Amino acid sequence: MPQLSDSQAVVLGAACQRADRSVYPLTTKLPGAAASKVLTSLLNKKLIEEVRARREDIVWREDRKKGRLTLRAMPAAFEALGIDRVEASAPANTNVSEPATEGDSSTNQSPTAGEAKEKTRATRADSKQARLVAMLKRPEGASIQEIVKAFDWQPHTVRGAIAGALKKKLGLTVTSEKSDERGRVYHVS
Repeated sequence: MPQLSDSQAVVLGAACQRADRSVYPLTTKLPGAAASKVLTSLLNKKLIEEVRARREDIVWREDRKKGRLTLRAMPAAFEALGIDRVEASAPANTNVSEPATEGDSSTNQSPTAGEAKEKTRATRADSKQARLVAMLKRPEGASIQEIVKAFDWQPHTVRGAIAGALKKKLGLTVTSEKSDERGRVYHVS
């Protein structure tokens, strides 16, 4: 079993929890050169692989022959972390493009700032954001005070999460109506 640094373990752990086993977005804050070094090391250890990027994927690098490439965790990553693939929420090949072939001389190129920009957002099932969306999808919706009580947040944090994370980043349609008993009630449709 390969030895993993803390950064490598964090990157692999996040990728193994994603349904498509995508390495991006990186969950650890590393400068560009350090991130490139961590990812190249994981590639060399054959714990992640290059695959053709879909339109919504973050691009690791571009190759003249293979086109846009992104990174996915390989089955060996689960073993290296001691994770049972059945327990992990990552199906084997959920809409994953074919792997890039070995022997490409430009494998160690790091992504540019524009290539690594995240295009779409998703919500983890066990996150506060997912719980907030579930509250807003209820037929009765949720008021600011109900959300404050459920999450122990400040009212301005709730409004910011609705406007920023839900509307702008996730693109959800959030409506509100004034209720005499509950105040302003928000709904996700």
